[in-house]
Amino acid sequence: MSAASPVLTRPAARPVARPGARPAARPAGGRPVYRLTRRGRVVVLLLGLMAVLAVGVVWAGGSVASEEPEATVTHVVAPGDTLWDIADALSEDGGIRAMMQHLQELNDLDSVGLVVGQRLEVPAP
Repeated sequence: MSAASPVLTRPAARPVARPGARPAARPAGGRPVYRLTRRGRVVVLLLGLMAVLAVGVVWAGGSVASEEPEATVTHVVAPGDTLWDIADALSEDGGIRAMMQHLQELNDLDSVGLVVGQRLEVPAP
């Protein structure tokens, strides 16, 4: 056997910097900084908007009226009846104006005017 022949090695090739290219920025931690392209920023923005929308849908889903409807009875308007008189008869604590507002909302009334024979839903006693 012959003596071991020397192994010739070349020094490692250094990457050649392109003209005008900047070296990759590395913060103090040594991790690379990632820069987004315009398309990447649009994608991140759309993903963020979709996440906000999903959270909004989930949050709004819980605010759907889930309580039981108020128990009501039907009152037929007689000659001489006014919404004030009906509210006065129904309000126990003297809150006639609040009861009138409640009756208007309950019956979807635009005004306090009533017609003889009109059917009103009023809170059950």
